[in-house]
Amino acid sequence: MSDEMAGDTVPEITPTFRFQWEEAQQCHVILYPEGMVKLSPSAGEILKRCDGEKTIESIIRDLKTQFPDANLDADVYKFLEVAHENGWIRAK
Repeated sequence: MSDEMAGDTVPEITPTFRFQWEEAQQCHVILYPEGMVKLSPSAGEILKRCDGEKTIESIIRDLKTQFPDANLDADVYKFLEVAHENGWIRAK
């Protein structure tokens, strides 16, 4: 895990991207000037919590409440690192 995406990091969607539910695609998407990225259901659940107020630790706690049988810590960190590398999110 990078220092930028540690447990106390507060991630937010980068202003050049827009995260939204796309009815036509029936999934969450990331929109940017050059196109669109369709997200998996789990990626959508993670990104909709990246509101610039919650830490990564609190996002994971919230996801564990919604999905109690999932062991998801490593997957959340991995996805957030990829999202950060792609520029979709940044540390607030």
